[in-house]
Amino acid sequence: MNTSITDMNDVTQNGRGGTTMPTRDKLHLILRSLTFIIILVGMAGNATVLWLLGCRMRRNAFSVYVLNLAGADFLYLCSSFIRYLINYFGLHSIYVSKYFWPIWIFFYLAGLGILSAISMERCLSVLCPIWYRCRRPRCLSAFLCALLWALSLVLSLVRAYCFLSSNWSWEKCRIIDFFTAAWLIFLFLLLSGSSLAVVFRIFCSSRKFRLTRLYVTVLLTVLVYLLCGLPFGIYLFLLIWIDSFNNNAPTYCILILILLSCVNSCANPIIYFFVGSFRQRRQGQTLKQVLQRALQDTPEEGDSGSSLPQGTLEMSRSGVV
Repeated sequence: MNTSITDMNDVTQNGRGGTTMPTRDKLHLILRSLTFIIILVGMAGNATVLWLLGCRMRRNAFSVYVLNLAGADFLYLCSSFIRYLINYFGLHSIYVSKYFWPIWIFFYLAGLGILSAISMERCLSVLCPIWYRCRRPRCLSAFLCALLWALSLVLSLVRAYCFLSSNWSWEKCRIIDFFTAAWLIFLFLLLSGSSLAVVFRIFCSSRKFRLTRLYVTVLLTVLVYLLCGLPFGIYLFLLIWIDSFNNNAPTYCILILILLSCVNSCANPIIYFFVGSFRQRRQGQTLKQVLQRALQDTPEEGDSGSSLPQGTLEMSRSGVV
């Protein structure tokens, strides 16, 4: 941070007449420290989910989405971790930022796309259970995940090449910006619309609807994104369309947005293990069993009353995808 007269006004005096760290620098240090701790916790949690779903559990249609979402969150946190190491060793420069922003955009768009696909699948299983049970392609989860990864990669690479290369004109770069922003808005509308439809069906429908742990997991994941992940997406949208926005935005605001985005990537494994262990009093449960219960798409044993529509059971009964 550049020193100035206003920075000197932020310096506080201690009890012995000496000076302490400027208040603004203290705030930046606290935000960076919290972000670094959250990054480490999130990397460990997502790595555990990747290990369990990739090596220890039989994958079904829904767990394929969870596996890819954990991969996107893990890679996003890894890139943030590398960025913090670069800052720690004093290698920060404007060129480093230019290379890291496309990486963050890539993983953020991939994670948002996969989460939108999860929410859309849940919506279809509730609103169209017969079609979902009989007509849903068997490899739809793997196909959608591969397509979302490819689209996110293409958008981020083209945008990075556009702004790092001198061969592209300003008009072409703005076209790329338009497609990136339009894709971001489309994913958010898809996520919010499908989630609202599921919530309306659960709480406002006249027909009795029995919640499963899978529905609770999806709804909590979407809620955490809206609270923590969406502000970073809005910042990316403004950053894309307003060239001077990054220069005019306060530094601590950017740090808070990055902190919230890391919380969003860190919270998903915590949600899985919280939902999987809720109301379970048995001791000695493995992480594999807890994660399996969090992805359970059937009513709890001993529940009475009507169960979920038959189409919603497809996720838990699907074979390996």
